[in-house]
Order: sequence, then C-alpha cells, then structure tokens
Amino acid sequence: MNAQRLDRLPNLWRAASAAGLDEAGLLLYRSNLLGSDLRITNFGGGNTSAKITEIDPLTGEKVSVLWVKGSGGDIGSMKRDGFATLYMDKLESLKGHYSGLADEDRMVGLFEHCTFNLNPRATSIDTALHGFVPHAHVDHVHADAVIALAAAKDAERLTGEVYGKEIGFLPWQRPGFDLGLKLGAMATAHPEYVGVVLGGHGLFTWAETAQDCYETTLRIIQKAADWLAVNERQSVFGGAKILALDAAARKKLAQELMPAIRGKISAGSSPKIGHFTDAPAVLDFVCSHDMATLAPLGTSCPDHFLRTKIRPLVLDFDSAKPDVTRLIAGLDAAIAAYRADYAAYYEACRHPNSPAMRDANPVIFLVPGMGMISFARDKATARIAAEFYINAINVMRGASGVSAYVGLPRQEAFDIEYWLLEEAKLQRMPKPKPLTGQAALITGGAGGIGAAVASRLLADGACVLLADIDEAALATAQAALSTRFGKDQVRAIPLDVTSETSVIDSFAMAAQEFGGIDIVVSNAGIASAATVADTSLALWQNNMDILATGYFLVARQAFRLLQLQGMGGSMVFVASKNGLAASAGASAYCTAKAAEIHLARCLALEGAAFGIRVNTVNPDAVLRGSKIWQGEWRTQRARSNHVSEDDLEEVYRQRSLLKRSVLPEDVAEAVAFLAGPLAEKSTGNILNVDAGNAQAFTR
Repeated sequence: MNAQRLDRLPNLWRAASAAGLDEAGLLLYRSNLLGSDLRITNFGGGNTSAKITEIDPLTGEKVSVLWVKGSGGDIGSMKRDGFATLYMDKLESLKGHYSGLADEDRMVGLFEHCTFNLNPRATSIDTALHGFVPHAHVDHVHADAVIALAAAKDAERLTGEVYGKEIGFLPWQRPGFDLGLKLGAMATAHPEYVGVVLGGHGLFTWAETAQDCYETTLRIIQKAADWLAVNERQSVFGGAKILALDAAARKKLAQELMPAIRGKISAGSSPKIGHFTDAPAVLDFVCSHDMATLAPLGTSCPDHFLRTKIRPLVLDFDSAKPDVTRLIAGLDAAIAAYRADYAAYYEACRHPNSPAMRDANPVIFLVPGMGMISFARDKATARIAAEFYINAINVMRGASGVSAYVGLPRQEAFDIEYWLLEEAKLQRMPKPKPLTGQAALITGGAGGIGAAVASRLLADGACVLLADIDEAALATAQAALSTRFGKDQVRAIPLDVTSETSVIDSFAMAAQEFGGIDIVVSNAGIASAATVADTSLALWQNNMDILATGYFLVARQAFRLLQLQGMGGSMVFVASKNGLAASAGASAYCTAKAAEIHLARCLALEGAAFGIRVNTVNPDAVLRGSKIWQGEWRTQRARSNHVSEDDLEEVYRQRSLLKRSVLPEDVAEAVAFLAGPLAEKSTGNILNVDAGNAQAFTR
C-alpha cells in the first residue's frame, strides 16, 4: 500500500487568521492554503474563485463580481492582485454569443469585455468553469489521488464507487466555454453534488462559504486517497524489475551524466539548468516492470504535460552492470530519436494555424536504478517540472493500482500544448535575463567581492554556487542571497581551494545541482605583508598555495567540466593591481598575484579551441566588506602609510587618479561584463578596477 496516501491532509484554516478578512481576503487565504500542499495541487496548477458583491464604480450600485485566479498564476504564492475580476451579469450574457466549439478562443477574448473596475489581470481559460457554477465559492485542483481516478480506464465507475452521489463526473474535454456550460448545468441539475471529477484532468468542488469550500476540497481529496490506499494492488507498478543503485552511486552517476546531457540539449538553443531527484516515488517507478509500458503513454492532466512534454526519455541503463561510459556514449542516438519522434508528433497533429514547433528536446530523463533528471530554462522551472512528473507517477500508480492508466490521446495533448491561447500566454512572458540558463561557481563567495559578484550574476538570471572556506560566513551569504533571489537560484559548499578533493567536490555539486557550469569566478584570496628578509617559507608557500595553486586546481576542474559539456564557458580571475605593479614589503603576495594573471593568459590560449574565455579583473584597495582587510593586512598597510586604520580608505582614494574609492560592487560589474554576453569576443584580457593607477597600466 502507498503509506503516503494515508497521511491526513491537515486542516490549516485558522479562525484567528480569517477573522477580519473581507470576502476577497478570504478567497486569497483559502487559495494560499490549498496551494501550500503539493498533494492538493501542483505549482501553478488549479484555480479558485468567489462571487462577491461589490459596488460598481460607475453606478454606485451593488453588483455580483467573479473573482477568479488570473492566467498564469500560482494559488500557493499569489497575492490579491493575482485575481481577475468580471461582472457576473456580463459573463452570463456571453452565453448568448456562443455558437459552438469552433468559437472557444473567441469567447476567451470576450472575457475582457466583462472586466470589473479596469482590472488588468488577464483571465484564464477556466473562467467560465468557475463563473457558471451556481455556488459562491469554487475550487479547482489537481490532486494526485483524484486524478488517479480520473485517469483510469473506468474513471466514471470508480468515481461513483468512491463518492456515491455527492460527486459528479464529466468525461475528458479541453477546458473552455463549452465545458463551463456543461459543468454549470450539472451543478444546477444536481444540488446534492459538492463537486465534479473531470476525466483525465482534476477536481472541481464548491460551497457557499470560503471555509466550507476549503474543507470540502480537503475531504474529497482525502476520501480518494484513503480509497486508493485500501484498494491498491500489492505489486506496485508490476513489482521491482531491477534494484536501485545505492545513494552514493546514484549521486555520482547524476554528477557525471547531467553535464553530458546538458551540453547535448543546449546545443543550438538556449542553455538549460538541471535538477536531479531520486525520491522514493521516482525510484519505485524507474526500477519497476511497468515503467517501460507506462512512460510512453505520457501524462494525463494538461498541467502535467505542459510542464514535462508529451512523454519522458527513458535512458538505456543497466544498474546491475553500470557502465557510465556506454550510457553517455548512447546519449546522441537517444536524444536524436526523441527529437525525431517529437517532430513526427508535431507534423501528425499540427493544424494550419499551429505555432511553429518548439524545442524538441526532452524535459524529463528517467534513468533505471538511478532516478530522474529534468532540464529547463531555469532552476525553478526544472525543479517544478520534476515535481509535476512525480505527480504524474503518483497518478499512474494510483490508476494502474486499481484499474488501468490511460494517458491523453496525442491529438488532444497537442491541441493543448500548441493551443493558440497557450502560445499567447508564452508570448506574454517576460524576456529572459541575459544569464538565464547559466550557472556560476564563485570561490571566496562569502567575502565582500564574492558576495557582490554573486548578487550581480543572480540579478542577471544566473544560478550561483557559493564556495568559501569560512562556513559561518558562507551560511550567512547564502541565506541573504536566497532571500533576495530565491532558494532555487543559490547553493553553497565549503571549499578549500588548496585541496584537490575539495575542488573536485565543488564542481561535482555544481553538476548535480544545476546540471553543470558556465561561469567560474576565481576570487578566493588572502593578503600578506612582510619584507623579503622577514618572509618565512610558510608565508611564501601559503600565498602560492591559495593564490596560484588554488587558482590552478579550480581552473583545471573547470576545464574538465566545461569540455565535457561542450558549450564553451567563461572564467574570470579576480587578481590584483599588485599582479602588475610591484609593492615593496609584499613580495609573496605580489608574486602569487602575478602568477594568477599569467595563468589566466595561458588558459585563454588553451580554452579558445573549446569556446572557453578566460579574463582577469584587477581591483585595488577594496576595503569595504573584504575579509582580507579585516585583520593583520589592514594594520600593516595602515602602519606602512603612517595613518590610522580608519584613515586608510581615504589614503587609497587620494592615491588613485580618479580620487574615488573602489567598492565590491565595482568589481562585480567588471566580472559580470567579462562573464556575460557583452564580452563574448573577449579572452586573455585584463580589466583594471582601481580608480586609476599609472603603475598598473597594462603594456
């Protein structure tokens, strides 16, 4: 039995939280509660509504207004402005303008003429399904347990067996005006119904108050979950066909496989970010007898396949005799076959006015014995795609456990995937940021310059792996950046750049978390000051270990990963003015920084054949936020300049040609330029960020 389905859905409604909320506030509260549990609905899936009495801004009279989730929103995270609002009387009047299924798209355009109070939120295709139900509050969710019934071969019979006469059933039909009419007619004809199961799709429930609607939705989902758990066959997915690799082996295989896949599916298109999961539900599926027959059937719920494509790519891998080299060598043929099949699907199902074929690469990769990998334009989308396919796995498990699973016919799936209204939604999406789909690893990522670089790259859409030897500072930096840019975008790993093993582990994490790497910023550093006579061998060696050997170890591992991907890449060394302009009393530091600069030049020569660019940024006197300026180095520099430590920044400001301080954000701008598309034809260069120092002019 599926013990997870026996877990009770918690009733999160709290009278104290709901007290004082107006009707729209209660709708938002209910929506956020429903969307907070993936067992109820997936990210961006489902919608909620309420029919609320409002004051017409033109007449001052009371009117009934439909508040319904707008197009493209997520009920778990939406705010009040995420709802579209429509005059109910105008929405009802549209029934007289409807002339049949060929009129569906035109009706969605007419929704705009029903807008209440000039609300700019775009309406969704499900508006009619909410508006025509004769109840004040309506929920539409994609609960796995209910879709399992809806996607079964005998879905209508099972719905009746589970719910008796309190839930109706409507066979599969693409959401739209006609389905809204049918749903409203069924709800009117059956006042005993508290909802309807839509074949292959999901659940509608309703009630007269927000709380009752929420609690009805929970109860109906739980009823399906409990029934499936009791009636599920003991041999899930036909039983295990193979054994899963152990956890460490699964992780290692993902780290080796993901960059290879990423390079092949990103070639000729925008770069993609990966996500790996070996959750128990996934392992049950990829190790089972029935995966080979179920996976090609595709998903049932439209929200599932819009995120995951019509079907996944199952890779040929024998976990009993794991051969990673053979697996990677077979990727070209496997991906080419998938693309050809997708193109054939498009050509067979297309209409004269269908949008052009989109990216034909798979989104979901299933690896027997290992788990599931997903790729998308950014980390959040890749993770959400994986969550949607886990939903699909749960649906296939539930349906096949009590009956037989049925996916949507390919033509029906195509008509939704390439629906002109869906295309219009895609066209409304904001333009991707310049580094969307790219991943960066930043050494010294918890320091002032490192954190500023991370913030700048994240703002341009990149994912970032912060790497730093200071674990406390690393945790603080990760928390701060995650709060600003989202947890999906930021990862962190302790890194000692002088340790070969530690460096290898950091790139392995980048491969597992993001699918690979595009940008490497070598920024880890120390500073020291001593006359030659007072420079110990240990001090000399420490500078060389961190600033020269450390940069070499990071660069070498970066080259290995970037060459495996075959996508090119960018490396930026954060060196120093002292690498070009010698300073008395700092020979170890200056020599090591000069080694960094020359190493970057050598790497630029080697990397060019692979599209790997290597450039250097030379900052000077970046005091604010810098860890190397917080200890002995600051004291020594103040002493050598015969000033107090508080006056040191002013000394460096006046020393520069421009008489300006250099801040971490200034260095970050230089790194972002060299790492990004504006410098795609630059390699082997040095960019000084020192407010002007004639000694450091490159010659």
